[in-house]
Amino acid sequence: MEAVYEKYFRDNIPHIWCAGCGNGIVMGAFARAMEKLGWDQDDTVVLSGIGCSSRITGYLDFSTMHTAHGRALAVATGVKMAEPRLKVVVFMGDGDAAAIGGNHFIHACRRNLDITAVVINNYIYGMTGGQFSPLTPFGKKATTAPYGSIDRSFDMVELAKGAGASYVARGDVFHVKQLVDLLAEAGEHKGFSLVEVISACPVSYGRNNKMAEPIDLLMQIKKDTVNIKAAQNMSEEDLAGKIVVGRHYQADLPEYSEVYADMVAGLQKGGEGR
Repeated sequence: MEAVYEKYFRDNIPHIWCAGCGNGIVMGAFARAMEKLGWDQDDTVVLSGIGCSSRITGYLDFSTMHTAHGRALAVATGVKMAEPRLKVVVFMGDGDAAAIGGNHFIHACRRNLDITAVVINNYIYGMTGGQFSPLTPFGKKATTAPYGSIDRSFDMVELAKGAGASYVARGDVFHVKQLVDLLAEAGEHKGFSLVEVISACPVSYGRNNKMAEPIDLLMQIKKDTVNIKAAQNMSEEDLAGKIVVGRHYQADLPEYSEVYADMVAGLQKGGEGR
């Protein structure tokens, strides 16, 4: 693993994440997935927006872009349409994917552009002070919800499926081997791929919800998650409150940049395209 990390991480970058943060686990899983895929680092573009998770692009030794809050998918769309040959991966947090970036997210799913989107869901706005987010579970506390959030949270898996994504999966930072496999599988899939990752923020989320120690959050994630294969044999009552991890959906659908290229080629020949 040390050789993998040396290959995919930049040298001499100061560590900025809090102790126990799940972002490092996700980044390590991504590096291991890249080793499985064998992608050329110069032809792989990794983008992020703003937030704790978005600092991942500063550590990774790929062609990387740190973009504006909520706009990572918009920039990624431009990259992929300009150079369809490139592999494009986007890291996002709660706000980038579900709040300010929510509209970009649903339309990226709808278009089915060949992009791998990784949404790190730690249930909170960690970088800006622990405010509740569109992914904070109902009843959980935050600095802006001291008595518990009364908002119902988005289900990113169901949102992506409904919006038209052709690959949808959910992993977590406790079951790391599964997360590596899902990230690699998402990368191999042609079309828009979502991997939501249930992650840990002991400082901003954990302290507000009596799980200040990193191990407490990891054990809670282990307790809350159930593999999708096991879930198929469980009753609705048994699944209440559980988070189902694994691949939820995959379909072979037309990829946006290829459809666009075919249309352009057809018009250049004097026809009407596809």
